Formats: sequence, C-alpha cells, structure tokens
Amino acid sequence: MAGRSFSMTPRAVPKVRTKYRRIVTKIPAPSTIPVLKELRDYEPISMTGQPPILWDHAEGVQVYDNAGNMWLDWSSGVLVTGAGHGRKEIIDAICAQAKKKLLHNYCFPSAERAKLVHRLVEISPKKFAKAFLLTTGAETTECAIKLMRTHGIKVGGRKKIGIVSFERAFHGRTMGSQQIGGSAAGKDWIVNLDKDIFQVPFPDGFWNEDTSFDSFLKSLKKQGRSPANIAGVILETYQGHGASFAPKAYMQKLSKWCAKHKIVLTCDEVQAGFGRTGKLFGFEHYGIVPDLACFGKGISSSLPISAILGRKDLMDLYPPGSMTSTHTGSPIPAAATLANIDIVMKEKLWLNAAKVGAVMEKEFLKLQKRFPSRIGSVQGKGLVFGLHMTNGHKKADFDLAFRVVERCIEKGLLMFAPVGACTIKICPPLITNKEQALDGCKILEEALVEVLAEGA
Repeated sequence: MAGRSFSMTPRAVPKVRTKYRRIVTKIPAPSTIPVLKELRDYEPISMTGQPPILWDHAEGVQVYDNAGNMWLDWSSGVLVTGAGHGRKEIIDAICAQAKKKLLHNYCFPSAERAKLVHRLVEISPKKFAKAFLLTTGAETTECAIKLMRTHGIKVGGRKKIGIVSFERAFHGRTMGSQQIGGSAAGKDWIVNLDKDIFQVPFPDGFWNEDTSFDSFLKSLKKQGRSPANIAGVILETYQGHGASFAPKAYMQKLSKWCAKHKIVLTCDEVQAGFGRTGKLFGFEHYGIVPDLACFGKGISSSLPISAILGRKDLMDLYPPGSMTSTHTGSPIPAAATLANIDIVMKEKLWLNAAKVGAVMEKEFLKLQKRFPSRIGSVQGKGLVFGLHMTNGHKKADFDLAFRVVERCIEKGLLMFAPVGACTIKICPPLITNKEQALDGCKILEEALVEVLAEGA
C-alpha cells in the first residue's frame, strides 16, 4: 500500500508538554493548513507522502512548526542532519562564505573545492585517492555506473558491462539509479530496461534467509551471468528500505571475488556515511574497502552536496571536461560540508551513534519480544534502524507501520512515512543522547500499543 497520503484534516489529540516534545494544537496545526494546501495545489502529488508537519525551524534534535508544537526528531530530515539541526558552526560557515561573494563557480577552480576534496581523501581509507563532488546521491550512483562500465570495457572489452545490484535496493530516482534499484514498481516506467543491469537477493537474514555467499554465485549462474561479462557490483552499505546489513563474511568474500575478476565493487554510502552506523564509514563494519564509495545526505548535515570517492585509476578514466557537473563543489555547500566534517571528526559522532544506538536496539528488541508477530524483525546499527511491521510470519503490514508513525507524530515524535513494504525507519541525529533516545522509545511503544488496541 505504498504511496498513502496523510490526512490534512486537523485532528484533536492529547496535549503534550515534556522536556523534548510539545503538542499544543490539533494535528496538523490548523494555522498551517493554508501553506500545506498551497503546496498541494502547486506541487506534484508525489510530494504529499510525508506527514503534514509544517517545519518552521529546527535546532539540535528538535523540529518546530509556527504554531507552538515541538517534535523530537527521529528522521534527521531523511538522514541528513547527523550533526543536529541548525548547528552554529555550519551556519557560521555558510554565512561567511556567502559574505565572501562567491556563490557559484562551476568547474572553475576554487579554494573551497580544493580544501574539501583534500579533506575527504584525508579522512578516508588510503585506497580512496580522489573525490568528485556532485549534488545528490543519485548523481553519485549514476557516476558509479559510468565508471564501473568504463573500467569493465577497458579491462575486458565491450561485453564486460554487466552491473550487479540487489533486490530491495534503493539508489535514487533517476533512470540509471532506478535501474540498479531493487524495486520492480520503481522502474516500471522505464519499460526498456538495460538487460545488463540485474539484481540478486540481498542477504538480510529476514526476507532472504540464505545469507551465504554461495547464494550470490548461484543467482548469477541461474541468470546465465559470468564474471567475464560483469563490470561492477553496487550495493547499499545497508539497505535503506530496512536498515539491513549483509553478513561480514559475505561481504569479505564478495570483495575478494570482485578483485579476482577485475570487477569494481561500489558501496553506496549515501545513507550510511559520516557516522550514521556507529563507524565513520559504514563499510568498516565489513572489514573491507570498496573500489568506489558514494556519499551524500549526512556529508553536510545541511545543504545539497554529494561525493564519489575511489581508486585513482577509476576516478581518472575520463579526460578533461567529460565528467563534470554544473554545481560540483559549489562554494556554500562546500563550506557547510567542511564545517560538518570538522564536527563529526572532533566530536567522534560515530561513537555516540554506536553507544546510544545500542540502548535503542535493546528497547526495540524488548518491544519485538512483546509483539513477535507484529514486529517481524529489528535491523540496523548505530543510529539507524528498521522495524519490519508484520501481521503473522513475514506478512508485511504497511497499514500498521503507517498508523504507528502517524500516532507518533501526534505524540511529538517525528518520523517520515514507512519505507518499503512495511518498515518504520528510525534515524535520529547523531548527537541524540540516551535520555532523548529512551523518551522516543517510550513514545513508539505507546503508539504501537494504542494502535494495536484499536484493532490494527
């Protein structure tokens, strides 16, 4: 039942006045309806999938509307604001760059871009020698497709162009990124799909119980694919639609297999990078370093910017002027990103994510034990979790997930709409402390109990 819209009719809900949450109006707030209606009148219907909460400002781990309501944030604005909302250091960097009167410079050199690419390479594994700055995560995965295929042709001829990705994956909404995505519905509009882009099962241990690397090889064989015709493998470090990680042994075998067959391995770190998973980079959980890695979202904790990092031979495949972007390393987003990296590194936010995430995971597992048929699986690491809501054994229950999220909103806990078939995605800012985390866990439990009592 994906694509369900939240109601815009204000509903009376119990008032909330606590340390981290405040609900003082109907939800959505009646005074915000004119703006919400204006958005619905002039934007595509596709933009109406999130709870109708009119963001006015946000600070730290909280989001405010202009009607006096305050939410504890479990969205990070879709995993962007890792360092917290409205960080002074980032605001100051943005303002200082704007006052410098350099707002845009295309691919002409700038000190800001030079400093940022240097910094990215500096904090990354030695294997990553160069960085290419873009605007969105989808741009980086499109670039990865291009580099993987170009390398494949270079080392194996024009038949070595296959791209392997995974079922249930999400890599963006452009044509290329949706083709490597794992949702059939998401690419139905393309019709003429590239026959050399194909998916294999992701070893999440829940939807797919076979987590052996043999399952990868068997899937390739079943589809008539051979390493000689494969240029690259791309996967999310964890699957965004479930916060699902592959087994460490699986990933290590995959990495060795790719190296043996001159196949480029790409980790899509757009949702995972910069501390989110309890490591600076999510692939560190696997004890590997991919050939390419895609970054975005939490890279700046604010403005639109992304990056792809990788081996020198891969990053230098294209001659001058043939792999560029209009807003590559745009000065203001670059300044914001540099400030964010300083925060992440100085405060070691990945350590807080690991510590607080362990507390949250314990609470989620207790809740699952209480409702084993309704929470089919709890997956995630650090400060990103996916709760697969079910109604029986592996029977996805999108309606239950939707109603729980809606009820949490009414109680002052902010999340985005369920993802995939039935998953409640939980991703607080990386500065969230234990007290805040437990407050959110309490509200999630209350919401689930109430919704189930109403007959969900």
